[in-house]
Amino acid sequence: MPELPEVETYRRFIDELAVGQTIAAVQVNDAHVLATPEAELRAGLVGRTITGTSRLGKNCFVELDNGKVLVLHFGMTGDVGAYRDEPDAPRFTRVALHLAYSGLRLAFIDPRKFGRIRLADSAAAHQKAKKIGPDALEITAAELHQKLSRRKTLLKPLLLDQGITAGLGNWIVDEVLFQAKIHPERIGATLTEKEGKALHDAVQLVLNTTINQDANYRHFPASFLIHAREWDTSATPASDDAHTFCPRHQNVKIDKYYVGGRATYTCPKCQPAPESVHVAKAAGNNKNA
Repeated sequence: MPELPEVETYRRFIDELAVGQTIAAVQVNDAHVLATPEAELRAGLVGRTITGTSRLGKNCFVELDNGKVLVLHFGMTGDVGAYRDEPDAPRFTRVALHLAYSGLRLAFIDPRKFGRIRLADSAAAHQKAKKIGPDALEITAAELHQKLSRRKTLLKPLLLDQGITAGLGNWIVDEVLFQAKIHPERIGATLTEKEGKALHDAVQLVLNTTINQDANYRHFPASFLIHAREWDTSATPASDDAHTFCPRHQNVKIDKYYVGGRATYTCPKCQPAPESVHVAKAAGNNKNA
């Protein structure tokens, strides 16, 4: 699923390609991805000039000269592309904006069709309507700690909640918690101010590293937990086993289990489990005995 860093790269692509261009036509190949009726979308876009782009979490905004925005949400498999002639259209192009001056077409690509395109009065209006929290790159340490420390909920689901802060997905949250040395099953209300600051610093580190590397995790530092995930195929077969160990403690194996139904990776030494987790596991073992 495209996360904040991928969407930021999409935004930069659109910004370079389309700002200053007038939309000559809207080509809809599959109306399934439209959250605004096709006729309304076409009426709202054709003849309008793209004046800029912005982003909030996983939402990309294409700003128009009448103050409205085209909102792109990429779902699980969304992407953007560009082409000039129809035979060259990327596979799974669902919608294409025909740009008047360059002659290019800006493609919204989505194999699984979970992405959505809609018109909104503004980015702020969309944020309010969808109850989206502040962007993960913009939220302050104090604001993040305040939001988390009010909740008696597991930390990982809280960080995945787009209403608290926008843009963090599953692997990013695992990486953030690893870098901050905090267990994902900590309760939000137990976080100290110092831990909140460490968490905020880790969010900035992980997101900025990912953006700077164009979201290509194989280029991430060796100190990142992401290389222990099973879908990392960058290692040679002879060294695959090394990917199951903590990059800080090479004799400590990474644990994999599920938190809130999501696959979760932690280092048992760097991220010691809270006492409540030990008690729950002990109770479960006794029950099964």
